[in-house]
Amino acid sequence: MPRPEVLERVKEAESEADEIVAEAEEDREERISEARQRAEEIREEAETEAAELEEQRLAEAREDIEAEREEILAEGEEEREELETRAEENVDDVIEHVVNRFREAVHAQT
Repeated sequence: MPRPEVLERVKEAESEADEIVAEAEEDREERISEARQRAEEIREEAETEAAELEEQRLAEAREDIEAEREEILAEGEEEREELETRAEENVDDVIEHVVNRFREAVHAQT
């Protein structure tokens, strides 16, 4: 093969190699860009899921707290009613005791 033809074929091969390298670099940049975009989407999805989970747990905690609050209030109301009942049961005894003490004090002065 004559030398000019060999040189031409070498130039063509170099040109093809340059095109292949350029295409590979473009492909690489495109894949990197797609990977970055996908990573950003995954991060956003994870943040959204985390926020939803946080809100759900917060709502559940509020429900638990409210249920416990209602239970404490009910227990307090029950204790108050028991104290009132016991106090009412003692009213007559207390009045009698006070009247007796008053009589004793009056008799002690006379």
